[in-house]
Amino acid sequence: MRHRHRRGIARSGASILIVSTLLLSLGRAEDEPGFTPLFNGEDLTGWRSGGTDLAGETEADGGRFVVKDGVLVVTGSTETPPMMTEIDTVESFDGDFTLRLEFRASRDANSGLHLRDKEFAHQLQIRDYPRVGPYTMLEDYREGDWNAIEVVVTGTTARCTCNGELLEAALNVPERGPLALQSELNVVEYRNIRVRRGG
Repeated sequence: MRHRHRRGIARSGASILIVSTLLLSLGRAEDEPGFTPLFNGEDLTGWRSGGTDLAGETEADGGRFVVKDGVLVVTGSTETPPMMTEIDTVESFDGDFTLRLEFRASRDANSGLHLRDKEFAHQLQIRDYPRVGPYTMLEDYREGDWNAIEVVVTGTTARCTCNGELLEAALNVPERGPLALQSELNVVEYRNIRVRRGG
């Protein structure tokens, strides 16, 4: 009977741990007051490709942007040199804001986050950083796993971090414009894209 009792305690402890973990994950919205989703996890509502509004669509640009299991899967070009394309937010982000998202990059993947226009100088690189760079010295980057990006835009300056590590202290960006996700090489997945307007 003692052994059965101990097994019961072990099972109860495991159940409590699972429930606690679930509750912590569900508490994210409450922990981030003022943030609203830019990606609903179901379709591409709020985004556009060129001049085409993607509301209600789950795929864009010939399958290079696909919503699957709550994740936005961005697949790169098969051409040489690669043909880049992107989807933009319908909304323009003209004032101060904080953007947060999670990404997972396949080996040698290359994507990007356009901040208000498509100029290379105003783009935050979203990549397999250890192999493709430019941020090769990150200590907390999780290879093949989810990583957290935060971009804090104040005026025309963006401070960008990955898992809390500094990527760009003062990236110059335009005064106004939409945000965009770029497809270039291999696969980068995005989830939990959310934004808070204001300082």
